[in-house]
Amino acid sequence: MDTSRWVPGQPVPGNRQPLLVTEDPQLLDDLLRLCGAAGAEPTLAPDAAAARRSWAGPPVVVVGVDSVEGLLRLGLPRRPGVVLVGTALDDGAVWDRAASLGAEAVVFLPDAEPWLVDRLGDAVEGPGSGGTTVAVVGGRGGAGATVLAAALARASAAGGVATLLVDADPLGGGVDMVLGLEDAPGLRWPDLTAAVGRLSPVGLRDALPRSGALSVVSCARSDPDPLPADAVRSVLRAGRAAHELVVVDLPRRLDGPVEQVLAVSSRTYLVVPAEVRATAAAARLAGALTAAGADLQVVVRGPAPSGLTGSLVADSLGAPLAGWLDADPKLVRDLERGRPPAVGGRSPLAVLCRALLADVRAARRPAA
Repeated sequence: MDTSRWVPGQPVPGNRQPLLVTEDPQLLDDLLRLCGAAGAEPTLAPDAAAARRSWAGPPVVVVGVDSVEGLLRLGLPRRPGVVLVGTALDDGAVWDRAASLGAEAVVFLPDAEPWLVDRLGDAVEGPGSGGTTVAVVGGRGGAGATVLAAALARASAAGGVATLLVDADPLGGGVDMVLGLEDAPGLRWPDLTAAVGRLSPVGLRDALPRSGALSVVSCARSDPDPLPADAVRSVLRAGRAAHELVVVDLPRRLDGPVEQVLAVSSRTYLVVPAEVRATAAAARLAGALTAAGADLQVVVRGPAPSGLTGSLVADSLGAPLAGWLDADPKLVRDLERGRPPAVGGRSPLAVLCRALLADVRAARRPAA
């Protein structure tokens, strides 16, 4: 661990495990359980003197209210990432103790257990640990967004990149069918909709239908119920931790689950046929996505019966043109015969996918 640039009072770079400070055995049991749920292996400090030795290292320090007075007597430097755990909601003095300690948050168990698990898990994973997320959505029904999302994920996985394809459209018929994985064993959304809190990234990856480096979370054709936003958030968090790229096939609406996807997506590709009516239909969705904070780019799909160009469609939607997809009769035949979209060679879809993946990589690469 390089501590040459460490600033006293700040967490030591490289250390990702939390510190628990409490003399209360019941509270310690609760905190250890929550650390297990977050995938954390904490350092334990049964008293203030023991906490002194590890105070500067962890990204987050969880302090039981029973240990505050001892810490204050030691005069430890203030630092970010201190969470005070109270035991009684009607204890007004806990807020004064938190202010004296410089705590960033005061929480009470069991109500705050989901929040604390998230806070501990974020600390362990560290900033920037999640994979890149891109979303794909159709400007109108039948635009080809699901096919593009599946092809983009396949192309990424074909290059050896650990990739997750997430089907977020319960009315889409199941993206696993596009990939020929409808009979593959593994969990689908109906098995995951009760997922609240933190999922194990490796456990999720290993439980999903897979093909090489590609894992898939698909909706089931027999269960068109809306996806719970909390479940989508949990699956995205775990999926991003275990995969370098997450591709999400979105429905044509803005709701809680879609907002969870947009919050972590670095690109949102809007697929629009090169038709006047399709462009008009896509305009309202484009505006809503942009207003929701999406980094929107347009993929235009041919043919163009009235001669519309990709640039003209993208300009009318107020978003940059990401690419043009020529009509490909072979792709239509393959999909009808249950063959997944081909992503090798010089087919229009393969060329577009390579260009989009290069764009995603360039967007993630830090500036020199």
